[in-house]
Amino acid sequence: MEGRTKGQERIRSAGGSLTRLLCRPVVTGLENVPDDGGFIVASNHLSFLDSVLIQGIFPRPVSFIAKAEYFTQPGLRGRGKKFFFESFGSVPVDRTKQSGAVEALFDLTTMIRAGYGIGIYPEGTRSRDGRLYRGKNGVGWLALATGAPVVPVGLIGTQRLQPPGRTMIRPAKFQMHIGEPLQFEHLGEKHPLPVRRQATGQIMDAIAELSGQQRVHAYNAPPSDPSPSDPSTPRDPSSGADG
Repeated sequence: MEGRTKGQERIRSAGGSLTRLLCRPVVTGLENVPDDGGFIVASNHLSFLDSVLIQGIFPRPVSFIAKAEYFTQPGLRGRGKKFFFESFGSVPVDRTKQSGAVEALFDLTTMIRAGYGIGIYPEGTRSRDGRLYRGKNGVGWLALATGAPVVPVGLIGTQRLQPPGRTMIRPAKFQMHIGEPLQFEHLGEKHPLPVRRQATGQIMDAIAELSGQQRVHAYNAPPSDPSPSDPSTPRDPSSGADG
C-alpha cells in the first residue's frame, strides 16, 4: 500500500465508495493509471474537493499538496483533520516560508522516485470561471526531472459539490476522465526552460481535450480573499516569474 497504514487505506477506499454512492460520477480511463512505479497526475482544478475525489477514486493512492495548518491544529478536531488528510495522501507545505514551494516540489520528486503517485494542478489555483488557464511549468519540470509518466485528468462539474466561497458540501454528479499517460524524456533536474515549457504545453493540451474547457492563455490569479478551506498549491518555483 505504498508506505501507508491499513487504516489510512481503508479511509481512502471508503471515501471513494461514498463518493460513487452519493454522486454517481461518470469515470473513464481508470485503466490508464500505471499498475506500479511512480507517476504524476496532472488535473484541471475546479473545486476544493478535487484532490479528495481523485485520491478516493483512483485505484492507487495519489498525494497532493495541502496547507501545513491542516496537520498542526490542536485538539481532537485537529488530530482528526490531520488523520483525514494523511489518509488521503496529502503532503503538507508551509506557505509562510519563502522556500516552501521549492521544498514541496523536491518532496514530490522524492516520492515519485520511491514509486508513489503524486498529483499537481498545473493552473496553480482553482478556476473561478470554469475556463482552463495556462499551466505553470512545475508539472513539466517534474516530468522531465523524474522521467515518470504523466496521467492527465479532466474534471467536469466538481464545482457543483462545493461552489467557490461556500462551506457546505452537497452531492452532485460530476465527470472524471483519465487520459493515456504522457511520457517525456528523463533529462534530470537541470534542463532547458524551452523544453520544460513544451512539456507543460503538451500536458495542458491533454487536460483540455479531456475536460472540454475553454482555454485561457494567461495564468490564473489566485483570489484576493481565498476560502479558508482552500488547499495550498505552491507557486511554481521552477522558472521564476515565468511560471
